[in-house]
Amino acid sequence: MKIRHKVWLESDGKVIFGHGRQELFRAVEACGSLNAAAKKLGMSYRAAWGRVRASEQRLGISLIEKGSHEKGGHLTEEAKRLLKQFEELEERLNACIRATEEWFDKQHYVKK
Repeated sequence: MKIRHKVWLESDGKVIFGHGRQELFRAVEACGSLNAAAKKLGMSYRAAWGRVRASEQRLGISLIEKGSHEKGGHLTEEAKRLLKQFEELEERLNACIRATEEWFDKQHYVKK
């Protein structure tokens, strides 16, 4: 049996960071710009920028620094820290879920 979950961070019912932004931030790191990252993920620059901007406003910090190009940019140190902490949170939750799956399997509630 597998326990499935999806995790995101929110404040006042509004998303701050989750899997979509994690994927976007990783693409920004790989591509060197928000525009290129958006293209890689098949989304518009406007949609990508909107997500970043919403997170920045909700957190009160900058997450993308503009590069020399209008649509360029890279992750700020705060964004890198947020990304790392979110991924560590996921690792901790996954370890807890694995342990819970093992416990649940030992209870013999579900046939294998």
